[in-house]
Amino acid sequence: MIEVESVTKEYGTFTAVSDLSFSVGAGEVLGFLGPNGAGKTTTMRVLTGFFPPTSGSVRVAGFDVVEQPLQAKKAIGYLPETPPLYPEMTVSDYVEFVARIKGVPRKERADRVAEALRKCSLTDVRGKLTSQLSKGYRQRVGLAQAIVHDPAVLILDEPTAGLDPKQINDTRELIRGLGGSHTVILSTHILPEVAMTCDRVVIIHGGRLVAHGTPSGLEEQFRRSDSLVLVAQGSPEAIETLLGEIDGITSFEQTARGSADAVSYRIDVEDGRDLRRTIAEKVVGSGLGLLELHRSGISLEEVYLRAISREQL
Repeated sequence: MIEVESVTKEYGTFTAVSDLSFSVGAGEVLGFLGPNGAGKTTTMRVLTGFFPPTSGSVRVAGFDVVEQPLQAKKAIGYLPETPPLYPEMTVSDYVEFVARIKGVPRKERADRVAEALRKCSLTDVRGKLTSQLSKGYRQRVGLAQAIVHDPAVLILDEPTAGLDPKQINDTRELIRGLGGSHTVILSTHILPEVAMTCDRVVIIHGGRLVAHGTPSGLEEQFRRSDSLVLVAQGSPEAIETLLGEIDGITSFEQTARGSADAVSYRIDVEDGRDLRRTIAEKVVGSGLGLLELHRSGISLEEVYLRAISREQL
């Protein structure tokens, strides 16, 4: 549905985006992740045809955004970081106005506006001026104008920036509901946003692609070594003596102590070795209590930091 091939965007001598390539399939929600200044907003503007790329190409729903701009733009719903609202217009009048300028046929317009307001939970405030709305509701109006013409692709730039926790949660739920019926690119620097709403992740830094894949795939890719979590009952001295005798364990660290003599450890093992059975047999055989033994996870935050660190090396 979206194909980005070797896109570079330069402003004079400054390169905002460099040789960027990725694709998004129909119905996918893609998280476009990076720190402030990474080139996310520039990429969004290139994707929507607002800026032409210096080199490379972008195709949306099969249309080149430079060579076939009108067809490409008809397939896109765009929510910039600051929603483009007219404060003197009511919610319904504004969404109807956008539907009109986006070419929604007159006979379909009322139904499309009503559907967009319903999806964005705006029906109860449809008669209010947009200037009277909270920031959370203004974001919803921005989403309503983005979807009113039923585009195949939605491009959302920092859609929860500046919202309170409840507004953030409501907006995430709305975006999740749009996936499947729309292809969505969600640009953000907020890590939970991606983990909670996206099927795949693209991470950029300094205008360059540094990692891409599913959240689980990226976790596996950036795992430095095979790590395990052990929770056992017994004295730390006995547990640590036992761990020190197992070949293949490179290091271990006590991470917590709980009730009933429960002790937690993070265990690093040699790459490619699965020592879970060996550790379990040793713990049980020594008379210690085995409460938990599983592979250690890695958070999206760690993935992000490791991707950035690798790029800076």
